[in-house]
Amino acid sequence: MCNALVNKYNVAGPRYTSYPTVPYWDMDSFSLHQWKDSLKRSFDESNTAEGLSLYIHLPFCERLCTFCGCHKRITKRHDVESPYIKAVLNEWELYLNLLGAKPVIKELHLGGGTPTFFSPENLRFLISELLKTATLAEAYEFSFEGHPNNTTVEHLHVLYDLGFRRVSFGVQDYNLKVQKAINRIQPFENVKRVTDLARKIGYTSVGHDIIFGLPFQTETDVIETISKTETLMPDRIAFYSYAHVPWIKGNGQRGFKDEDLPSGESKRQQYETGKLLLEKIGYTEIGMDHFALKSDSLYKAMETETLHRNFMGYTASKTQAMIGLGVSSISDSWYGFAQNVKSVEEYYHLVSQGIIPVYRGHILNVEDLKIRKHILNLMCNFNTSWQNAEMDFEELPDVLIKLKEFEQDNLLEFLNKEITVTEKGKPFIRNICMAFDLLLQRKKPETQLFSMTI
Repeated sequence: MCNALVNKYNVAGPRYTSYPTVPYWDMDSFSLHQWKDSLKRSFDESNTAEGLSLYIHLPFCERLCTFCGCHKRITKRHDVESPYIKAVLNEWELYLNLLGAKPVIKELHLGGGTPTFFSPENLRFLISELLKTATLAEAYEFSFEGHPNNTTVEHLHVLYDLGFRRVSFGVQDYNLKVQKAINRIQPFENVKRVTDLARKIGYTSVGHDIIFGLPFQTETDVIETISKTETLMPDRIAFYSYAHVPWIKGNGQRGFKDEDLPSGESKRQQYETGKLLLEKIGYTEIGMDHFALKSDSLYKAMETETLHRNFMGYTASKTQAMIGLGVSSISDSWYGFAQNVKSVEEYYHLVSQGIIPVYRGHILNVEDLKIRKHILNLMCNFNTSWQNAEMDFEELPDVLIKLKEFEQDNLLEFLNKEITVTEKGKPFIRNICMAFDLLLQRKKPETQLFSMTI
């Protein structure tokens, strides 16, 4: 990759799991009442036809991984499990009362934190109780994130029996020096054990998460990690850039210095090398930072252009409504976003008072909805079109001016009222999406809000 392009475009930018991005939500005019109205509208429009997605945030971890930017609580006390499950089920009951009809669940994902911090028995209780209140869509998909060090055969059996068929394991990197820096000591043998167990039990999609750009990580480390990954051939791989955001409150990113991180050029070379190796052994790049075998549902979704992106990342199908349960979870009604409080204690208090525990959000206006569609198209399909009047390019002249610069750098192509990202441009997809981000352009942040794009 041309170093001049890396230097030019290696700026702080969003990952676009939403538009508008969280720092640009209009929280002054947002209210819980507005959120409820937007969700009820979306549910009434879409529940019968496509169902909804459900994300459950399980925040507890026994130890702090210092690469992690997610919301978590570190504890070795497992007596926290039952009160938290009770609160999540109570929050779900609040949503059931709002929706007024039996929901159809199309997707369910357990994230964290560390979902497998919870005992198999408690996970069984949580999911069983929740499913009693809902109907399953014909082609539903249940998935969870598992920690290779503490995911047991009992976890895998219990969740499989409940309908889970997809699991992703956090690998990050196999080099011991890197693992020590990020406080995630995780031998290859542990990853092999859970991968083999999941396949033996019957999971149809096993994923591995690999990160590049970690402290002390080199191109050789990436090569070695992918070489070991090849011996297991997970069905899909998230191969993504380490997001260094130490300024975020509660972030665990410490224990190493900024100078311990690879440079922008080195980081990009790690990605390019990893991508070539993954493609060589049979993986296809899907959207941004994801790779899948042709047998996996993510690849099939790309082929049929049903790939979707939301706060759960890339998914193989779209639902208009997504409800997030648990502390810090984000919900998406398509017309609005809402995030839950981040304190476990405050979460318990609000739910016990019969209040949906949302503390901030955003209701999308007409402009937001148009731009959101363009960014989703680019993130999922690497192209977008102005062919229909709903997204007419005359309304976005500033966007077109910025896109011309990407065209001059051969990162995208214009054809009539359509743009397509080139192979050369795919690593810069976040930058291209930023051209559409009018909120970011109108109010440049005074301090760094996002990780670097390269």
